[in-house]
Order: sequence, then structure tokens, then C-alpha cells
Amino acid sequence: MIKQPVGTMCISKLYSIEDCKLIELPKITDPRGNLSFIEGGIHIPFDIKRVYYLYDVPGGSDRGSHAHKNLHQFIVAMSGSFDVVLDDGYEKRRYHLNRSYYGLYVSPMMWRDLDNFSSGSVCMVLASTNYNEADYIHNYDHFVAAAQENRTTHK
Repeated sequence: MIKQPVGTMCISKLYSIEDCKLIELPKITDPRGNLSFIEGGIHIPFDIKRVYYLYDVPGGSDRGSHAHKNLHQFIVAMSGSFDVVLDDGYEKRRYHLNRSYYGLYVSPMMWRDLDNFSSGSVCMVLASTNYNEADYIHNYDHFVAAAQENRTTHK
């Protein structure tokens, strides 16, 4: 994949909110309890390099509030529920996650906010790369400028 420089960032390609989507996972039903599974590159459009999860999020708290330049993620509500608000610099969409057999694919260059956590919720995130602080964009204005420059560069 050819990477295009965007300001001081290196963005792999043009992404929009249309690239993000809810994905239904395989569900094997059984009276003893259901089973779902995720295989990187098969059920989700990337290989899994890292898994992390959020839990014990206090009521009224938000998580996220950043974007990634090149990281792909898949977000699953393992227990309880929460909302994910995605923003590509032009459009915003809110997704309510509350089933462990559905997940949200999040492409690079999406600002994400997680909120509305229910009591006891667990948010699992599968990531395409190992942790890399240099991949984060923490300032929303910088993100919007990079997203707009990226869109201009890829026209």
C-alpha cells in the first residue's frame, strides 16, 4: 500500500465514514450458552495484532476522543452497552453497541468518542497494530485539518 504524506502525518489512503460498518459475527447457538468468534482477515478486514478492553467505566464518563492515522479497529460490547460516535471530519454517526455477536469496524482517520456506558459494560477492541503513540491524533482541530488535507490530496 502506498502511503501519502499529509502534513506531518503519513495516511495510507482516503477513508470516510462510509468505510465504517457494523459486522455480524458468527453465532453458534446452544442451550448451554452461545458462542461467537472472530478471525482476523476473515470476519474483520485486518489481522489482529493487539486486544484491549475497557471496563469499570464510571457513569457519565467518556472514552476515546482521539483518532488514529493508520490503525484499524473492531469494537465489541462484550457485556452491557455503550455508544460509539465516529467522525471523519465531515460527517458524524452514532452507533449503539449492545450485543456481543456484533461489532463495529472503525477505519483509520476516524475521530471516535465512546459514551453512554451502561453499568457493568465491557468494551473489547481488536487492533491492527501494536500500540504506537505516534499513530494517535489527540487534538480535534488537528484531526479535522488532516482529514481535509487528506481528502484534497486524494482527489
